[in-house]
Amino acid sequence: MTMKKLFFFLLTLTACSFLRAESIAPTQFNVGAFSFTRPDTWNWEAPTSPMRKAQLTILGKNGATALVTFFYFGPGQGGTVQANVDRWAAQFTAIDGTPIKATTTTQKIKTTTITFVSARGTFANGMPGGPTQACTDYALRGAILESPQGDVYVKMTGPEDLVKQSTAAFGQMIFSFR
Repeated sequence: MTMKKLFFFLLTLTACSFLRAESIAPTQFNVGAFSFTRPDTWNWEAPTSPMRKAQLTILGKNGATALVTFFYFGPGQGGTVQANVDRWAAQFTAIDGTPIKATTTTQKIKTTTITFVSARGTFANGMPGGPTQACTDYALRGAILESPQGDVYVKMTGPEDLVKQSTAAFGQMIFSFR
């Protein structure tokens, strides 16, 4: 192999490894009509359900983890904003087992309306319709980005302290959309 061919072989091999790393842990990724920038300290994960379009984990102290999931179902699919807020809130109960009420705020960025959702309490962790595990002192921070091409639903759940610590980065990620 000539030196020139060896150089191009090594260059191609290096480029392929960078592309492979990017496909495994992209810094930017698309969900529906939106492109997001992943916070540097959050880990890219393969989605654990076909309903999930992207999935991130946040590592905290003492092995604590929070999960950030992205859902997109297409135009006119996935339910209304309020139905999703209600579904997310229904996954939480107060210490005495009574339902909680999620808090919401809405912001408009250019032509995109974003509804932020917050809840805390005991979280019924699991797939809809399946078995759940009660996780005490958990919290949720969610965002629903409305789009004529289909809404995007982003949900961060985990131990309350870790979710609180990650809320600023979550907001930056949501506002990074293009």
